[in-house]
Amino acid sequence: MSVLNTIAADVIAFTKEHQTWAPFIVAGLCFAESLAVISFFVPATVMLVGIGGLIGSAGLSFWPIWWGAVIGAILGDWLSYVVGVYFKDDAHKRWPLSRYPEFTQRADGFMRKWGAMGVFIGRFSGPLRAFVPLAAGVFAVPHWKFQLANITSAIVWGFVLLAPGWGLFKYISQYLPH
Repeated sequence: MSVLNTIAADVIAFTKEHQTWAPFIVAGLCFAESLAVISFFVPATVMLVGIGGLIGSAGLSFWPIWWGAVIGAILGDWLSYVVGVYFKDDAHKRWPLSRYPEFTQRADGFMRKWGAMGVFIGRFSGPLRAFVPLAAGVFAVPHWKFQLANITSAIVWGFVLLAPGWGLFKYISQYLPH
């Protein structure tokens, strides 16, 4: 088992043992998943899908955990956007972003093509997820357009990651003997 898989399993187990902390744990995971570079080191997607299953199997309340995901994702993207606004083109030349030119170039091209809508679409595109908000800041996407795309995409993204496990366990539990 890889180190990242071990970490994912440990976080899911910790969440199961400390269920009242689940919304905060999920918020932290989504925040880290939405930050440029940091997202490479946090296997949050795997953990979030696992926590979605935990919601259903442990009978946790879905909505507070979903809100944690939404808030964490919004804040992570917003911070990446602010870094892009602050540093502009110099953001790509600074460590640690200078170590990942392929991702910043892809995110830049993505933003040129899609503009503010790219923030919404980018939320669902794996490794680009955390670099697109940074590029939105570099390309000076208007703040209100960025936030509209950021908030709406976080709402949908949080649901897409958590709901399948939650819904599957709710569905299966209807047919299991009690």
